[in-house]
Amino acid sequence: MSAFQAAAGRDDPHRIGHGRAPARSISGLAYKRIVVGYGFWIFLLSDIVMFSAFFASYAVLVGNTAGGPSGHDLFDLRNVALETGCLLFSSFTCGIASIGAQRRNGLWFYGAMAVTFLFGAAFLSIELREFVSMAARGAGPTRSAFLSAFFTLVGCHGLHVTCGLLWLLTMMAQVYAKGYRADIMRRVLCFSLFWHALDIIWVGVFTVVYLMGAER
Repeated sequence: MSAFQAAAGRDDPHRIGHGRAPARSISGLAYKRIVVGYGFWIFLLSDIVMFSAFFASYAVLVGNTAGGPSGHDLFDLRNVALETGCLLFSSFTCGIASIGAQRRNGLWFYGAMAVTFLFGAAFLSIELREFVSMAARGAGPTRSAFLSAFFTLVGCHGLHVTCGLLWLLTMMAQVYAKGYRADIMRRVLCFSLFWHALDIIWVGVFTVVYLMGAER
């Protein structure tokens, strides 16, 4: 048995890959990882273009409150700071999970992914509570153009975080069932890129929507 076949056996402990190493070289696997990463970066850039359009719409409509409440009246920066802290720490633990996957360390991978999920769920819980509170005060998305733009931008980001959490659980299940196979590791890489991109977008939301909005 070659060293490559032995490594494949360790990466696929349940033999879901039919117990044999595929007939491809390590350089071929590395090349495929680069192609997958490049393709996923193109997807992320298209997602960023969409968020850029939402940011532009919000910048145009932020002053159109139709006599209703503005960001200064609605935003609680303490809750937003807590949200931001949760997402920033989740990005850090996501990086730890990626290192754990590369080292085939189950404790690091599963532990860090679980903590990432908890931070992401906490972020969503705070955001959902904010939305419910605003709607209860008559500041729903139909109240004004400003609020329509706000709920569209922030809600779209929250929807992405929700999809990310479902993807996170899927990756944990796949690693548990199939091991650290090359195709699974590429998916872990894509998930990590996606989660870090959400963190970067949230920094923009925090700055443009909440910090600048609270001063108006």
